[in-house]
Amino acid sequence: MVTRLRKVRKQRGSRTHGWGQIGQHRDTGKKGYRRVGLHKHKWTQAVLIEGKYFGKHGFHNPTSSRSMVRRWINIGMLDDLFLKHGRVDENGRKVIDLDSLGYDKLLGSGKVKGVYHVVVKACTESARSKVAGVGGEIITC
Repeated sequence: MVTRLRKVRKQRGSRTHGWGQIGQHRDTGKKGYRRVGLHKHKWTQAVLIEGKYFGKHGFHNPTSSRSMVRRWINIGMLDDLFLKHGRVDENGRKVIDLDSLGYDKLLGSGKVKGVYHVVVKACTESARSKVAGVGGEIITC
């Protein structure tokens, strides 16, 4: 075909050369996230500069036990917590229900002064021994 009849000659000066709005032919065009040539001749740019551009990286399991938020409390805070949320049952025992307050585990850091009966899902051995040392009890549910 004669050069003067080709499409590229007819489209000279038309900005998009017939490929629509904002040059959609080979460059990114409307797709701002898509970069051309990174699998081919711009591979070093993709790997060294762009970083993790291709594929999916990592997996987050929404149902795993690590993804669930766990709340814990130390036994050093039991005295303050009893003043706000504690109750005395019909036997005269001081009861702190950590399970209903949203705490999952009782840890053994600190000192406990009062004699409490603590209801919690889990506790450490040091917490159990410290509460039992002052005459209290830990009830795991």
